[in-house]
Amino acid sequence: MKGINKWKLSLVMLALMTLLPAGTGSAAAVLEEVPFPMDASNQAGWWSPLDTYGQGFEYAYMAYNAPGITSTNKHTIAIARRDNDGNWSKLPLMNGTTPAEYINDLGHNQPSMARDGSGRFHVFASMHSNEWRYFRSDTVGGIPQNHSDELPQGMTVTYPVVTTAPNGDLYLMVRADKDPAGKREAVLFRWNNADSVWSQVKVIAAHLNRSVYPDELVFDGNGDLHILFEWAHFAASPLRHQLSYLKYSPSTQVFTKADGTPVSPPVSLTTADIVQPLAPGETYVQSGSDPGGPGVQSAKMTVDSANSPVIAYRYREEGSNIFSVKQATYGTGGWSLQTVYNTAPTNAAIDVTWTGESSRIYYVKSSGTDRAFMAVNSGGGWTETSLAPGIPVERLAVDRSPKNIDILYLVDVMNKKLYYGRN
Repeated sequence: MKGINKWKLSLVMLALMTLLPAGTGSAAAVLEEVPFPMDASNQAGWWSPLDTYGQGFEYAYMAYNAPGITSTNKHTIAIARRDNDGNWSKLPLMNGTTPAEYINDLGHNQPSMARDGSGRFHVFASMHSNEWRYFRSDTVGGIPQNHSDELPQGMTVTYPVVTTAPNGDLYLMVRADKDPAGKREAVLFRWNNADSVWSQVKVIAAHLNRSVYPDELVFDGNGDLHILFEWAHFAASPLRHQLSYLKYSPSTQVFTKADGTPVSPPVSLTTADIVQPLAPGETYVQSGSDPGGPGVQSAKMTVDSANSPVIAYRYREEGSNIFSVKQATYGTGGWSLQTVYNTAPTNAAIDVTWTGESSRIYYVKSSGTDRAFMAVNSGGGWTETSLAPGIPVERLAVDRSPKNIDILYLVDVMNKKLYYGRN
């Protein structure tokens, strides 16, 4: 048997510590510190920085901002890859022989990634009204290189979210920012894995004097794509409204609402499937900072066993000064909204998975010894479990692995550490 070095021993000790009972009486997740330095700019709520892969085995890929080379106000980007045996490797994003390096911009210049059906990595990074910054492996599992010139030119984009289709294609949603008409649109793109080419599917959401904020893309067992996004006053605001849903069938190229009603893209606020309607006193305000009042901030989605959407999101109710964690599901009576947690302030970090029987809602509290939590509805009420006792987690992402384990991406900004977890 190979000897255990000090680093591996520390991971074992950390895993054992995280198995101790949390405050709710449930076991916390088993965590490992990713063995590569992280930049403090690695924090967002909209991103999709985590992907898993395997059939009878399990790989995890964690895209993240690493420390800059030329300045502390800049970052590089990499993928931390964990194989089935628990071994780690680092894949830096490259511009030829030079590591890709960009200016820090909290909440915007963070990476999203996906693995296509051929095993190539695709990463979209550091775009806040910038032209494409797109990187792809030229070989299966290889170092991602800059391929920005392969996407439609003349666009500036923000908030890339990407996912893999059952056939190995990729679908990408971004906000297009160059529009003198007074709107910022959501645009959907497809990577044809067989032909290795990108194409634009449609402009899927647009409304005059409004900006779209992408949240999530999720495929179901039927091969249909579920789409989630928010709206803000043009040109931008940290407080968003009227969380919206859309479904797209690649086989028929038809867009529908949750009830199956066809809609023509781009949907507007008069034709979109609104999940969270406006409260009586809720209004659109253009602001560089939070203007207060009711509104949405951060949302993620999965699908249940019937291929219906399950949405987790943060919403500040009218008259409240904190964002509640909420769940939205769709049934015969339309959208059903539940409050999951509303006791203390939370960060703009949320996710949701489906276990086959119930949903798991993941969120981060803004203060306290324990920050990262999971809530499960049992017996009509929500029970929360602390995931990382003693670690000041500020952001997260979660992916349900091929082994039906929730893989966690936990960001400790204060200590510039990234954690991999199994729950």
